[in-house]
Amino acid sequence: MLPALSLDGILHVSVVEGSHNGTTFYDFVNGLLDKMNPYPGPKSVLVMDNASIHKSEELIDLVHDRYVYLFS
Repeated sequence: MLPALSLDGILHVSVVEGSHNGTTFYDFVNGLLDKMNPYPGPKSVLVMDNASIHKSEELIDLVHDRYVYLFS
């Protein structure tokens, strides 16, 4: 289970059997971005740790294309 949390509670969640990989994480973030807003609006900052799965060029481009601020 992979949840995305906001100050209002769970914003988005993904449940997969086994572990998330680059593809399932990309799909998760893509679905999450549908519930986010362009920066500097509410729910416009995405915070992720330094895990390698968070650093793919495709993922970074996806987030930036949606005008969400990525903080990693």
